[in-house]
Amino acid sequence: MDLVPALEEPLKKVLGPATAKVMAEHLGLHTVGDLLHHYPRRYEERGQLTHLADLPMDEHVTVVAQVADARLHSFASAKAPRGKGQRLEVTITDGSGRLQLVFFGSGVHKPHKDLLPGTRAMFAGKVSVFNRRLQLAHPAYELLRGDTDESAETWAGALIPLYPATAKLESWKIGKAIQTVLPSAQEAVDPLPDSLRDGRGLVSLPEALLKIHRPHTKADIADARTRLKWDEAFVLQVALARRRHADAQLPAVPRRPAPDGLLTAFDARLPFTLTEGQQKVSKEIFDDLATEHPMHRLLQGEVGSGKTMVALRAMLATVDAGGQAAMLAPTEVLAQQHHRSVVEMMGDLAEGGMLGGSEQATKVVLLTGSMGMAARRQALLDLVTGEAGIVIGTHALIEDKVQFHDLGLVVVDEQHRFGVEQRDALRGKGRQPPHLLVMTATPIPRTVAMTVFGDLETSVLDQLPAGRSPIASHVVPAADKPHFLARAWERVREEVANGHQAYVVCPRIGDEEDDPKKAGKAKKKSPEDEAEKRPPLAVLDVADQLAKGALQGLRVEVLHGRMHPDDKDAVMRRFAAGDTDVLVATTVIEVGVNVPNATAMVIMDADRFGVSQLHQLRGRVGRGSAPGLCLLVTEMPEASAARQRLNAVAATLDGFELSRIDLEQRREGDVLGQAQSGARSSLRVLAVIEDEEVIAEAREEAAAVVAADPELTGLPGLRTALDALLDEEREQYLEKG
Repeated sequence: MDLVPALEEPLKKVLGPATAKVMAEHLGLHTVGDLLHHYPRRYEERGQLTHLADLPMDEHVTVVAQVADARLHSFASAKAPRGKGQRLEVTITDGSGRLQLVFFGSGVHKPHKDLLPGTRAMFAGKVSVFNRRLQLAHPAYELLRGDTDESAETWAGALIPLYPATAKLESWKIGKAIQTVLPSAQEAVDPLPDSLRDGRGLVSLPEALLKIHRPHTKADIADARTRLKWDEAFVLQVALARRRHADAQLPAVPRRPAPDGLLTAFDARLPFTLTEGQQKVSKEIFDDLATEHPMHRLLQGEVGSGKTMVALRAMLATVDAGGQAAMLAPTEVLAQQHHRSVVEMMGDLAEGGMLGGSEQATKVVLLTGSMGMAARRQALLDLVTGEAGIVIGTHALIEDKVQFHDLGLVVVDEQHRFGVEQRDALRGKGRQPPHLLVMTATPIPRTVAMTVFGDLETSVLDQLPAGRSPIASHVVPAADKPHFLARAWERVREEVANGHQAYVVCPRIGDEEDDPKKAGKAKKKSPEDEAEKRPPLAVLDVADQLAKGALQGLRVEVLHGRMHPDDKDAVMRRFAAGDTDVLVATTVIEVGVNVPNATAMVIMDADRFGVSQLHQLRGRVGRGSAPGLCLLVTEMPEASAARQRLNAVAATLDGFELSRIDLEQRREGDVLGQAQSGARSSLRVLAVIEDEEVIAEAREEAAAVVAADPELTGLPGLRTALDALLDEEREQYLEKG
């Protein structure tokens, strides 16, 4: 968040082109302001040393430690056949653990001279394993002498800041660069209103920047972090509050259902009663639809909590009131499926204008990118004439050609797959802004909802409809206990023998060409992946092995994203009809696939999926009256983080609990970045889970500030910060094209 011209100075002017280039390419830092907002990841105390015992594998680390001993060895190699090869092994310690450093060849002379036993230094490099011991090969290092002026000045105070660094630029070099630009911090314009700052006892922005980069005490760091968290939370919440304020000014056509119309006819046919939750949420939605400003509501519901039913009733109410409703789904498989289930649920109410259609009926059309020209032309015609009250489609709905007679409600399924821009594009199709209902089956903790979907009001469906069965989940450690995996396939055969069906999910399709570039990219997964060097299991290979081996004699089919849409649809229909016993698929089945007879799911290489994704996938079984079974197959060792993650998924069916675990394990940036067009990941010190109170308070303060002064005329510093945030957002959106 660059704030003022002094902070907009390009780094190449201040630090020289070479350093500036590395900072831009590897850290995304371009201006003095960017660099000042590149905060230390943590701090080392001179008197204390890093815990070498806790170093993460394969990550670039910086440690402060003491040399215990250094030994020079000679060895013979291809390059130095006569035993002239040299290897310097240095052991460093921090009292908790030891770490081996290795230098080779002509690179041994300087460290051999510098790193004498007892010397203290900062070391930076990538942690690897050699002979089952952790080591750093050829680390960069900086001695901590504390005698010369330069180092005494640089390491002033007992706290040494360690920055997020890269192999090309060590933490201490970043630190030195920051010391160079630190005087500019005095010119940072404060985005927080004085009343807010004084009322909460927060330090000024220049002081916060000074204290975070050059703290003298731990209290300095705490003051700075508290202040900078408020900045991030408040500026973001002001952006969202202004969006809500602007939306609330827009006019909308109130949509009240006709007393004896489509909705009444539909409700009269329902073979079951709605859950209390569905009734409560429906009331909130109908109240919103009846107002003269557009509804903006987020509907969160666990997998299978009946969100589609709530959305369908809202769409029927809109059609009753003379409008049209559009439902936007993230994939063709899902759009087709929603279309099928809506038409089934509505029966002859979906046959508007056809013989045998009910007199209240409307037409329900499907619109996807891969439809034939004739079908597509007819669908477009039905929309523009108003013949079709409901349309269900993919991104194809957003295209310019698509015109509505009178669009009254937009329902977006699985929000995290659509950016704000796509929502806006579809909303622009109405003569007046339509009402908006956003649905997600990914449970979102309250603060994330406030941060990411802060421009929406939230409704939560938290009870499952009657008739849903419990799902038992177990981790299958294939490497430690191969007989568990054999038993897993027996369980699948038992389910099929009892007349049920099963899914087998794999991370990869398996028809990728062996493109070394792609292979290189795919490798950059997690340290554990690197450790085992095996590519993730693929649908095509696994299906083949199962059909010939463990599941021989069963009807096994495959489904993945690269199949032709008609083929996908045919496979799904056969599976839904019970003509296939086992469906081996990628995560295309993650969202919305509904086959009540499928009771078992085996997820291969489960450690390669995120927590929320596993929870989503698991929601595909146990949708009928028979209990569901989900087996998470992994080769990860018992002590690994990946296994703990899987144990957490197996231990609870509560999606909100899992989404907290998920967030604590990943950086929020990932979660927030997926959800919106990028800038949400500009959070640097704000942790969405830990800082719940700051976010909630910032939201209240922001609402009050915007209500009093929507244009922020009296707060120039805040406007500047806001422009910087939104610029970043726009930029990132444009980059994504």
